[in-house]
Amino acid sequence: MGINDNERDAILWNQFKNGNNDSFTAIFTNYYSGLFTYGSKITQDHHLVEDCIQELFLDMWRTRGKADIISLKAYIFKAFKFKLIKLIAKSNKVKIFVADNYENSFDLSHENFLITSEQNAAVKEKLQFAISGLSPRQKEIIYLKFYLNLSYEEVSDIMGINYQASRNLIYQAIKVLKKIIPFHLIFVSLLHRI
Repeated sequence: MGINDNERDAILWNQFKNGNNDSFTAIFTNYYSGLFTYGSKITQDHHLVEDCIQELFLDMWRTRGKADIISLKAYIFKAFKFKLIKLIAKSNKVKIFVADNYENSFDLSHENFLITSEQNAAVKEKLQFAISGLSPRQKEIIYLKFYLNLSYEEVSDIMGINYQASRNLIYQAIKVLKKIIPFHLIFVSLLHRI
């Protein structure tokens, strides 16, 4: 029986903390693509996203993995989001809202959902309309929970909300989607992402 992603991450993190440079390279390789995609949903400035990823990993290298973490995935995505928001604010290219009012333009489109060939253009149009009815925070939590397959605890940590608030936010997002499209289509689309 193989190890799961969390166990693999824990091994890599401990090796990195103990000076193994190859484990650092593996962490970078495992997370670069996911971080870039996530960052691109927060800002369209892809150069800024790439710079942020590089700064994040440079910071990790400088501190040599001193942090004790429970979930490497949650740790990396939370640190990345925090750093990216700071870089966006510093660049003055995008209006940033503060703390509880953080409502960026998180992008989640119908392409993120699995649309099977037997589903027609009308379903795609309904799904796009339904997604446009979600708040940026709802789009973000759907992405974190169903596309990155994070636990509610990890999602809560990344978004800076408590466990119950994360569950409520998912419930509200699905409720909005259900008003427009049949639940079984939402369910099938999201399940294929897990």
